Amino acid sequence: MNSFTEENYLKAIFKLSSPKVDGVSTNAIAEEIQTKASSVTDMIKKLSDKKLVKYKKYQGVHLTKKGKEIAVSIIRNHRLWEVFLVEKLAFKWDEVHDFAEELEHIRSKELTNRLDAFLEFPKHDPHGDPIPDKDGNIYNHKDITLSDLKSAEKGIVVGVKEHSKSYLNYLESVNLVLGAEIKVNDVIDFDHSMSITVNKKKTANISHQVSKNLLIKKTD
Repeated sequence: MNSFTEENYLKAIFKLSSPKVDGVSTNAIAEEIQTKASSVTDMIKKLSDKKLVKYKKYQGVHLTKKGKEIAVSIIRNHRLWEVFLVEKLAFKWDEVHDFAEELEHIRSKELTNRLDAFLEFPKHDPHGDPIPDKDGNIYNHKDITLSDLKSAEKGIVVGVKEHSKSYLNYLESVNLVLGAEIKVNDVIDFDHSMSITVNKKKTANISHQVSKNLLIKKTD
């Protein structure tokens, strides 16, 4: 049985892993977990002893098959609980992350699969993140960020890369929620801030920090 802390490390390593990343550095893990690098080193040794990760100095950390299965199951739990909290208990999308962080550690496949069925097998959580299926398959976004669009180009909001409460609150205040239609009016060369129109009605000026964390499906 793995501790909640161990599971959170596996989830963080999975999040930081990608085909473009040849091993996850301990510094990157420390930043993601918000802890000291020395604490990460100690935990990686524990996870390695349990055969959940592989680690070689200067080559970074890789999840083993078993470690990846655990990480994906936790992510599946987390995202399903977020859907439940929003759709069935009327929480807002900026309120559910911390609750789901606790609920994700309930390790019952039967409960998770029944929750999935009860919610009618959702494909994405309230933030647009893909939900792994019961076999661990996960379809990640191939979408671009709003900051990739040029003047006069259009797109639909399909997800967020930043999940902080302050960021989600800001998006809601300017109607940049999932499904919102966006047209870029102008991009400022100096700081890459943007003037955009949302849902063909409201014009907003947004910073590069906002646009680079908003996932978009480009439209004609």
